[in-house]
Amino acid sequence: MGTSADAPPFEYTAMKNGKKKIVGFDIMLGQKIADDLGVKLKVENIAFSTLVTELQDKKVDMVLSSMIPTAEGKKAVSFSDPYYKAGNVLMIKRSDLNKYRKISDLDGASIGAQQGLANEKIAKTQLPDTHLVSEGNLGTLTTELKVGKLKGVVLGEEDAKAYQLKYPDVYTISKIKLKISVENSSISVGLNKDDKDLKKRIDKVINKLKKSGELDKMLDQAQKEQLKDSQ
Repeated sequence: MGTSADAPPFEYTAMKNGKKKIVGFDIMLGQKIADDLGVKLKVENIAFSTLVTELQDKKVDMVLSSMIPTAEGKKAVSFSDPYYKAGNVLMIKRSDLNKYRKISDLDGASIGAQQGLANEKIAKTQLPDTHLVSEGNLGTLTTELKVGKLKGVVLGEEDAKAYQLKYPDVYTISKIKLKISVENSSISVGLNKDDKDLKKRIDKVINKLKKSGELDKMLDQAQKEQLKDSQ
């Protein structure tokens, strides 16, 4: 399984039994899929920008890492049914909550977004009068926000909630509302186009977890564990 460990609670690095391991919601789902297939889950930490190539070259069997099934993406790889849907938000410093209340308040400000994700496109189109700063690592962007190099970061709602929960005195979600599209709100498992049978098996697992409510419980568990691991 390919992954990019930059976005809690979906993926983050924690110490488990004295060793660093990538854990989180994506890993939980990956394990459920592996269990259904009767195989051992092997997690590879790969740069987000190379995940599609890794799939195309069949170096990994599936990718769980904020993979959004865009029209462009579908030309290169296959996608499972969505396992998570959410909007995108603008995360700012808590001290700036009343300073940035509408988009025009951000004119000329430096806004961050993770490179290669839909968040980057959202920042470009919905915050056109800001200066976009793209980075491959979400952690780099949030650090730059914390120290004042950025005035905000566009990211997934659950990611923002996780940061807000972990650092309540530092970050908060802005009152500025970003438009949500179906394309930008769905996260799926990425697959090689040839792996049609694997896609069917994965879709079956995802839909079973959705129907039983277990998928929501897994996300809640991941959020709680992420907060615990950070303390």
